[in-house]
Amino acid sequence: MAQISSDDVRKVAQLARLELPEAKIATYTSQLERILEYVAHLEQVDTVGVPPTTRAVEVVNVTRDDEVEETPVREELIELAPQREGDFFRVPQILAS
Repeated sequence: MAQISSDDVRKVAQLARLELPEAKIATYTSQLERILEYVAHLEQVDTVGVPPTTRAVEVVNVTRDDEVEETPVREELIELAPQREGDFFRVPQILAS
């Protein structure tokens, strides 16, 4: 793998529109070099037959069916509204008509 130079780091910073202090260029150069070495190491892993995933452990949502249920406190909640219009809350208009 080609060595990363300070100029490479400056170029990447410019493309990313980052302002890097000159004193940190050497630090970022060595860090970027190590990151790219690690990526090269990962590229050697045999992934043939391994399905693509978004996470290491599969997450499954446990959901229930939506069911409309009457609530015994509906009228009490509507009564708490500062303004009401029939069975609805009345709110200030936010969009111009």
